Formats: sequence, C-alpha cells, structure tokens
Amino acid sequence: MSTRGKVKLGLIGVGGMGSSHLKYLSQMENVEVTAICDVVKEKADKAAALYHSQAYYNHTELFEKSGIEAVLIAVPHYDHTPISIAAFNKGIHVLCEKPIAVHVNDAKKTIAAYELAKELQPNLMFGIMFQERTYPLHRKIKDILDGGELGKLIRATWINTKWFRSQLYFDSGEWRATWAGEGGGILTNQCPHNLDLYQWLFGMPARINGFAHIGKYHDIEVEDEVTAYFEHENGMVGHFIVTTAETPGSNRMEIVGEYGKLIFEDEKIVFYRTRESMLRFIKESQSRMGNVENWYTEIPVHVNASSGHKVVTDKFIEAILNGGGELVAHGPEGINGLTIANAILLSSFNDQTIKLPIDADEYEKKLEELIRSSKYEKTVNKDAAMDISYSKG
Repeated sequence: MSTRGKVKLGLIGVGGMGSSHLKYLSQMENVEVTAICDVVKEKADKAAALYHSQAYYNHTELFEKSGIEAVLIAVPHYDHTPISIAAFNKGIHVLCEKPIAVHVNDAKKTIAAYELAKELQPNLMFGIMFQERTYPLHRKIKDILDGGELGKLIRATWINTKWFRSQLYFDSGEWRATWAGEGGGILTNQCPHNLDLYQWLFGMPARINGFAHIGKYHDIEVEDEVTAYFEHENGMVGHFIVTTAETPGSNRMEIVGEYGKLIFEDEKIVFYRTRESMLRFIKESQSRMGNVENWYTEIPVHVNASSGHKVVTDKFIEAILNGGGELVAHGPEGINGLTIANAILLSSFNDQTIKLPIDADEYEKKLEELIRSSKYEKTVNKDAAMDISYSKG
C-alpha cells in the first residue's frame, strides 16, 4: 500500500493507446507517473520529458530500477505475457491493455504467475482494460439481464461491423495484421472488448462454430471478416458477426428471452416486454399463429455517467491504495473472451465444432505453424498516424 496517498506508476508502450493513457494519468491526483518505457528511445524520451518522468527502454530495467508500485502495459499483444509475468515476479501491480494474451496457453501462464505472486503479496492487483464494461448502455443491459427481466434466455445476436479499417491502418505498423506480430486480426485487435462483453452478459458458450475469412478485403494475412455461432449449456444460442470492411457499419444486439426481446442499437435500448412467458404460451395457446401481446418500452439510461479508460484506472488505483477492492475487470477474467476468440479461429481452421474448454496446445501449435509458414510481405507506411477513435466502436 502506498504511504503517500499516491501510487508510483510506470507506463510501458508509448503508442496510440499509451499516449492516450498518459493524458488522463497526468491529471489524476492519486497517481504519480514516475517512469515511462518504450523500446523506441525517442518515444520514451519525448514522453518522459513531456510528463516530467524518467525514461526507460526495456521493461527489465524499469522493474529493477524505477521503484514503481504499479504498471500500465500498452504494448503489442505478444508482449503482454512476458511483461506481466516479470511485473508479478517483482510484486508490481498490473493493469494490462486488452487482450490478456494472444492465445490461451499464454493467458494461463500470466494467471499462474499472478496467483503465485499473490501468495507472497495477497493484495496484489491485476486488472485488464475492458473499459466497455463501464459504458452506461452496456451496464444497463447487464442490469436488466441480472435482474431476470427476460427470464430464460433464448438467443443473443450481435452484429458489430462498426470496425471499418482502411489498408493504411494496417500498414501503420510492422506488427499489425500479422500472425507473428499481432497474432490475429479483428478477433485479436478490435473485438476483445466485444467478446468480453458477450461472456460478461451471457456466460461462456459450450460449443462454437466459427467462420473466419483471411485477408478477404485487405492485404493482410489475418482475419478481417468473422461469423460465429455459439451454443450454451442452458439452450441459448448466440451469433457474432464482425468485420473491418463494412462502411457504414452496424452495431446491433438482439437479446431474446421468454419474456420478450431487448434491442440495443443507435445508442438506445428498446424492450419489447411480453405479458406472459413465450415458453408457456407455446404450449398453452389456443391460437395456431397468434403472438404474445407485448409492450414497446424505451429503457431510460443515464448516458452521461462517467465511463471509459479513466474509470477502469481509477478503480485499479483505489484498490491498490485501499489494500484490495473490486475492479472493473479482474485480469484473470481476460481468458474467457480470449478462449472464445481462439475457439472461433480453431473451428474455422479445422472446419469443425469446438467444444470448450478449448485444446490450448492445439491452437498454439496452429498459430506457430501459421507464423512459420508465412510468406506474407508486410508493407509499412511509417507516416501513418495511429487513430484511436475506434475505442467506442
């Protein structure tokens, strides 16, 4: 626990997201950004000078010399695992950008290192940057489902194609949209938030069928269009449709239960509430085709409530200062959405239904094979600026 009411924090990765984090971190009264780290010396030096901090050029030196209590990790995906593990080994609190890892085996290694470190430091915090859980509309959907308003859930369909990316976006970094550099496409980069929200709202599927199209619209070697079908143990089915190639895109979620239908679209939630259980009506109705009477209701939502990255970080810092507490998303929860992503791709690669838990070794071997056999030649436009406006996709 910090003795001065401020947590000494280091940031690793001064790219688009790291720079965005620094803007609000510098305004937080209970945080002191004492160290900024990036493997590109010029980036680290420039950010450190701007925020009156100390520059470091590798995470090992940062953890050994800076005296930080906590770290925010905002680096390319594969590096999340070794950096998180190194931090836990030093007893440093970790807030990691999504995803927790590229594949399930690496996520397991990260979680194991955290659990081991907690044996020596029970109040060690591990958070993951799932800021979309804080968005008022998402929280309202969660509240309605947790309250049982829909009864038994029947179907959840999420079409989220508001992820349009041009070729210039993918050409903006050497690591982007490659198996070796990023570990995947839309499922690994844009959709960890969506997959986390899916499991947060509905729980984990039991069986997954995935259809992932590789470089269908862009000159990339990873997936840019995905359709997936989920089956849950309770009988609910799910559909997940995403792409980086549609404009204008859609963001529409339909949730159907025995007591009606919830539709989330255009920043609005509509509840078509039925007067009785649809499941009971099916069995008892004297009409061959008549529908259950239902009422249209627009659900009021306090859309101006605080949300976003800073809310996640606030909770993380408060938990450190208080010696424990609830986070927006605890780090180990990150394995759930990642499991779904890996299962979708494995299903597509193997053309078969994947039963959870996934065979993590099989997926890791497939990923290694894709990296080893890759003949993709990456075009890089170093003048392309990183645009993080997608954060609320």
